[in-house]
Amino acid sequence: MSEANATDEANSTDEVNSADHAARRAAMLQSGSNHCFVCGPGNPIGLGVTFRLDGDVCRGEFTPQAQHMGYDQVTHGGIVFSLLDDVMANWIWLQGQQCFTAKAEIRYRSELPVGTPVRLEGRCIKRKGRLALMAGKVMRAADDFVVAEATASFMIPPQSQD
Repeated sequence: MSEANATDEANSTDEVNSADHAARRAAMLQSGSNHCFVCGPGNPIGLGVTFRLDGDVCRGEFTPQAQHMGYDQVTHGGIVFSLLDDVMANWIWLQGQQCFTAKAEIRYRSELPVGTPVRLEGRCIKRKGRLALMAGKVMRAADDFVVAEATASFMIPPQSQD
C-alpha cells in the first residue's frame, strides 16, 4: 500500500470513529442524562455548565448566583462538589462512555463567594478496566486560586465499554 493510500485509509478510519462517537453521544443525550443537574441542557433548574475536552483535560466555566448560596454570599459546598463530580465524570462522558461515581474525596481550600467566576478542570489519573481514577479542580478565573479539589473513582458500566 502506498503512503498516500495508507494516509487516506487512516483519515477514513478517524472519520468513521468520529461519526460513531458523535452518534453515540447524540443517543446518550436523548437519555435521562439530558437532565443532569450540572450539565444537562434539558434541565431548566440546572447549573447549565458546558464541558469540553481540551487535550487530556475536561474544562468548563461557571459563575455561582444567589440561588446557589449556602451561608450569606457564599456558594453552597454541595454546589462546589457537584461541579467537581461533573467535570471529572465528563472527561469520560465526552469520550462516549457513561460512568457513575464510586467514591470521592474533596478538599475545600477556600469559600467561593457568589458571583465569582470559576474554571473547572478534570483529568484522568489512571484507568484500569472499568475503573477510572480522576482528579478535579475548581479555580477562581481571576487568579487561578484553587478553591476546591477532589479525587474520585468512577465505574464504567460494561455496556458502556463497547
